[in-house]
Amino acid sequence: MKTYLDCFPCFLRQALEAARMAGADEKRQRMMLDSTMALLRDVPLESTPPEIGNQVHRIVRQLTGNGDPYAAVKVESTKEALRLYPRLRALAAEDGDRLERATRIAIAGNVIDFGPGTDFDIEETLGSILYQPFAINDMAAFRRVLSEARSVLYLGDNAGETVFDRVLIEALGVPVTYAVKGGPIINDATVEDALAAGLDEVAEVISTGSDAPGTILSGCSAEFRTLYEQADLIMAKGQANYETLSAGGEQLFFLLKVKCPVIARDVGVPVGSIVLKQGRGQR
Repeated sequence: MKTYLDCFPCFLRQALEAARMAGADEKRQRMMLDSTMALLRDVPLESTPPEIGNQVHRIVRQLTGNGDPYAAVKVESTKEALRLYPRLRALAAEDGDRLERATRIAIAGNVIDFGPGTDFDIEETLGSILYQPFAINDMAAFRRVLSEARSVLYLGDNAGETVFDRVLIEALGVPVTYAVKGGPIINDATVEDALAAGLDEVAEVISTGSDAPGTILSGCSAEFRTLYEQADLIMAKGQANYETLSAGGEQLFFLLKVKCPVIARDVGVPVGSIVLKQGRGQR
């Protein structure tokens, strides 16, 4: 997905928010905004938003000297999600379609996202998503590809959301490799965050080798790219994975809650929609 001009205010907001989380004073916050605006003057719109966002957050880390401004937020998100974990498992096991319920629960966790903003209510979202109609529902295709898959590559998104993913992984019935970021970026999960959520109990946890938002394949390790190319089924959580992989093939399924007007326009659904979307392009 290309970058739109509407993305620019969001980059500035992210830079300011991250600077404040890193403990920067007002003078350094201003430096952050000036550096971000200088960057945005020259970036090509053909780049994906995560490619630009990655550069923005590198500026924040360099100017503040804080390598992980969202560290405390990630720990707290994981703790809160683990508190909900018994309830999430029980909800998934209720009468009905376990795979669909677990998929909805995983999508509910996608609200734990400090990229679009910090205003979310996980309890409220969980209550509504179990019954909210999908704006795009490729569940039938997902079941078909899953039934033929020997294993699944699951591209994680945010810390805390990992616990919701765990519930879905438990319902898949095939071996899963769970891929997370190779270093801190916003509140995206790293290997450390995934282990804290217990993902190693249900999947093999690996790093993509990249600390960029989403999955920018050119920046990932050779080992991860090989795994990606050979995967029978790839599940990609969240908006940034959609932004970076939207041209992916039919083995790729996006699971997300649409929180951004730009992505809503690109996907063709209203803000607030829940989506299970199969890739339509080539691998």
